Amino acid sequence: MQYDVLIIGAGSAGLAAALTLGRCLRRVLLADGGRPRNECSPGVHGFLTRDGVTPAELLRLGHEQLRPYETVEVQCVRIERVVPEAGGFRATGRGTADDAPLSITARRVLLATGVTDVLPPLPGFRELWGRGVLHCPYCHGWEVREQPLAVYGQGRTVTGLALLVSRWSPDVVVVTNGPGHLTPNARRRLRRHHIRINEEPIARLVGTDERDLRSIEFADGSQLARAALFLHAPQLQRSTLAEEMGARITSKGAVWVDSGLQTSVRHVYAAGDTTPGAQQALIAAAEGNRAAILINESLTREECPR
Repeated sequence: MQYDVLIIGAGSAGLAAALTLGRCLRRVLLADGGRPRNECSPGVHGFLTRDGVTPAELLRLGHEQLRPYETVEVQCVRIERVVPEAGGFRATGRGTADDAPLSITARRVLLATGVTDVLPPLPGFRELWGRGVLHCPYCHGWEVREQPLAVYGQGRTVTGLALLVSRWSPDVVVVTNGPGHLTPNARRRLRRHHIRINEEPIARLVGTDERDLRSIEFADGSQLARAALFLHAPQLQRSTLAEEMGARITSKGAVWVDSGLQTSVRHVYAAGDTTPGAQQALIAAAEGNRAAILINESLTREECPR
């Protein structure tokens, strides 16, 4: 089947791009590969008109608002390979439910596949992820404001995050799970803002049945009562498609894009958490919308040569 645009990934970026391209009367296939990164979160925050909506409800609304656009097709498929061919790309994959094979062609490709967070291999981190263990104070800081908080990590990353989190709480403790590799200047900055440092190895996180954090238990048996823990977890691309297509990957593992959201592979675009920069649902949606406009204009130039 021939499409103008193949969008791989149906989170905020992919849905927003599909909506805009549908309004441009573009024939679009939106490949929904499965569960979103933020599914464990109780709410999406900072999204104008949708502050606090559950991730599932935000996606439901996105799919619902695509229905009037007859040129947009949504399929639950896992795209396994994209290769260039005359006039565009050929993509192959399989249905996520029935394993049925899929083969389509598209003139443009938009990667909106997102990332996977790599959490510390300690008891409690995965179980409390999205509620008691958090990644973004802009997304979740208000919900735990004025409560005792922890920030996990080492070196420059944990220093910057701890100083940021102190905007929401006067009681912040850095926990490093062993040597923190903090410079004397970092220690001075943290001390100046009344942020304590605990370098004792962590045994586990203790949570409630509702997945809230209750305390951090250390290897020496001591416990530190905390309402939430923030960390900047390392991330991996959820899909290897960009790398397999030869797209440039940044030193931090993001898919590089130029000012027009095009990857280093001509006519392959990327938007949302897949790309460098801040990661929020609203930002991803805005990038998806912008990518759709740029793709439509690229197609129009091709169709209306000088």
